[in-house]
Amino acid sequence: MSATAAARVAPARAPRPAPLEPRLRLVRPPQHVRTRVPFVVTCMGVLITALVVMLLLNTATAQAAFETSRTQRQLTGLLQDNDELAATLDEKASPEHLAAAARELGMVPATGTGWIRLSDQTVAGVQEPAPPAQPDVTSPEAPGGSAPAQP
Repeated sequence: MSATAAARVAPARAPRPAPLEPRLRLVRPPQHVRTRVPFVVTCMGVLITALVVMLLLNTATAQAAFETSRTQRQLTGLLQDNDELAATLDEKASPEHLAAAARELGMVPATGTGWIRLSDQTVAGVQEPAPPAQPDVTSPEAPGGSAPAQP
């Protein structure tokens, strides 16, 4: 074979193109990598602070509730005492009790009424002397001994 024939037999190769740079490439991390530790510590601090504040508020609320309950019980007791004292006062101010207390002091009922006229300084009305005090028949003891009085 001739040289021309060998050249004909071997196809001519096309020139190879130059290799292209790859489109994707590896990106290196930055020199200073940020850490999440400060963020996590800050979040934990906020959570712990919130829990402590809630605990303190809850304790203060419970204390106020106990104080209110104690004050309400005290107020209820004082209102009951006030009602009892008002009832005792009403009983002592009743006409029957006042009459009995006056008899114990030796007072007698008035039989007549008199008026003093300030313009001329005279006494008007009927003035009679009071009758002498008699022993009370409702008392359990007689004046001379410890036997009950007989009606």
